[in-house]
Amino acid sequence: MAVSPPLVHRSPLRGEPMPPSGSASSNDSPKSSTPPLSPPLSRGTLQLIHPSEKKKKHKLVRAFRSVFRSFPIINPVCKIPVLQGTSPDSQRSYVTGHRVTGTLFGYRKGKVSLSIQENSKCYPSVIVELAIQTNVLQKELGSGMVRIALECEKRHDKNKVRLLDETVWAMFCNGKKNGYGMKRDATDEDLRVMELLRAVSMGAGVLPGNSEIEGPDGDLAYIRAHFDRVVGSKDSETLYMISPEGNNGPELSIFFIRV
Repeated sequence: MAVSPPLVHRSPLRGEPMPPSGSASSNDSPKSSTPPLSPPLSRGTLQLIHPSEKKKKHKLVRAFRSVFRSFPIINPVCKIPVLQGTSPDSQRSYVTGHRVTGTLFGYRKGKVSLSIQENSKCYPSVIVELAIQTNVLQKELGSGMVRIALECEKRHDKNKVRLLDETVWAMFCNGKKNGYGMKRDATDEDLRVMELLRAVSMGAGVLPGNSEIEGPDGDLAYIRAHFDRVVGSKDSETLYMISPEGNNGPELSIFFIRV
């Protein structure tokens, strides 16, 4: 019976961002081991947790706010001073970002998928299948700077959805149009990858692939990192990859834009 070759430990985000077969993942802890080789997981055996949700407002609070909003607006006599050289609009900040976990993964001869999680132990909040092959993205990341823009058209009806709930995206990588990305539900294969990487906060490497689909040499490459999620408006969000201190790894930014 054939035995899978051992995974070789690598330093996170150094060298080639999505390394060739034989490399492995890494995380913040130097003593942690690489994700174990495990058989296909069923959804019942997953240890991923659901992302946190905002608590629903109490009916009494909503009723109080509705009454309060019905009061007339009174203009104050004293105006707030504005510093010289600035305007009220320039002082307003639309940045309401926080840190999330992002994972780019895919078979070398297949397309790359982007998974966004609240943290590495949660189910994916968003999965977008990008219009670029894994080996092509590897070359782009090797150049040191990658800008991925995902654009969709604005809706003119009243039933607008959240930006990251849009389903079809025109994709541009470093200014070149690659095709169209698709938002999709997480498959069993996606959840298997997220489960194997549950203990990995950031790193790059390969995982054992599905031999029935990709053949015996089909490895699944990945790169995982923390991203600063910056919300510019209801029609624009950006993910900025955070590299470890002192690391000269690639710079990666992903833009979601509704135009």
